[in-house]
Amino acid sequence: MPAGLPDLMIQQMRNDSLKGLCCGILAAMAYGLNPLFALPLYRAGMTPDSVLFHRYTIAMILLGLFLVCRRKSFRLTLKLWIPAVVGGWLMALSSLFLFLSYRKMDAGIASTILFVYPVMVAVIMAVFFREKLSVSTIAGIVGALAGVAILYRGGPGSSLSISGLILVLLSALSYAIYMVALRETNLKELSPELLTFYAMVFGIPLFLIRLDFGATLQWPETLSGWGCAIALAFFPTILSLLLMTVSIRIIGATKTAILGALEPVTAVAVGILVFGEQLTLRLALGILVILAAVTVVVSGKQLSGNLRGIFGTFPLLRRPR
Repeated sequence: MPAGLPDLMIQQMRNDSLKGLCCGILAAMAYGLNPLFALPLYRAGMTPDSVLFHRYTIAMILLGLFLVCRRKSFRLTLKLWIPAVVGGWLMALSSLFLFLSYRKMDAGIASTILFVYPVMVAVIMAVFFREKLSVSTIAGIVGALAGVAILYRGGPGSSLSISGLILVLLSALSYAIYMVALRETNLKELSPELLTFYAMVFGIPLFLIRLDFGATLQWPETLSGWGCAIALAFFPTILSLLLMTVSIRIIGATKTAILGALEPVTAVAVGILVFGEQLTLRLALGILVILAAVTVVVSGKQLSGNLRGIFGTFPLLRRPR
């Protein structure tokens, strides 16, 4: 082996790891920008259905142009049609429930509660696909519920709306089912770009139905409104997906999921810095508990291994054989 080659390989691995971490961080931050672009459209009088229709339509057009430029096939095999349609509706329902919740509670808090979806994925996999629930997963579920309870009593005059809480949890559940479908159905055969494209295609009819087939559709009336609609389609939708895919391929799903904790943190920061939302000590504690609980879930195996390694260094703490 030529001299210096191992050093070059190590340096390349470090560069790839840094790239993966940066992509994961940027992906999470991009998704956390949902409130930044959605709330101005609400304040301009647009309904959640109209906002989401424009978000999905613009994202579909941009992704379609991307696939055409890359000369990718749009073909769906017969076995993929039903999973793709169901996946599109699940994604659309998740978006709709989340955007409806923005009218019931602070956007940053809604986005934080949404981040319990990895816990829901763990429960669905355990109940329906007989995956064993680890101690860390159970602890994460309990912690997430405790965090939601803390958020509910957010302070004088700022407790959460029950209807808003239900909407966020339905959004998280829809997305969790979608994530399970990606693992357990033929959807895993599609590239991320094509999968997202068809999620937009099959999700749009839901908003059209709710908009009386376009009769009540509202359009942005200003250039800034169109800018928010385009940014909403690009940053939290397309950019977040592509960066997340790169991150998962380089550093793995577990580390990428942990970096996803920056999604609600970003949303909370946007709510406070841009929209003047209040962050009380109790709300901050609730956010930290939820993020800690989900982090325990997604890093459970590594955490258990580390604990075994720590306890294994102390002879008196080793279990008798």
